[in-house]
Amino acid sequence: MKSIFAAVAVAGLMVAGNAMATDMPADGKAKCGACHKIDTKLVGPAWKDVAAKYKGNKDAEATLVANITKGGQFGWKMGQMPAKGMGANEAQIKDLAKFIMTL
Repeated sequence: MKSIFAAVAVAGLMVAGNAMATDMPADGKAKCGACHKIDTKLVGPAWKDVAAKYKGNKDAEATLVANITKGGQFGWKMGQMPAKGMGANEAQIKDLAKFIMTL
């Protein structure tokens, strides 16, 4: 019985460790990290909050790509995001939108 509890505890720690290990991609840190964090609101919303806002939207990635590209507030009332963040290119924006939607 103790081994079952130990196995469950180890499995739980492994899952928790993987969830906590999520880190911002290098391009995200370089181009967006001054205003955005994964779990914490800064100048802009936390990326987990962005993912939650668009969850279930079949066009979520395309919407994020368009929003990042053009810049704006997008209903967050937190200030104006500049177009393309801090100079992200199209490929970086697409990768970032895909990453955000995995959170």
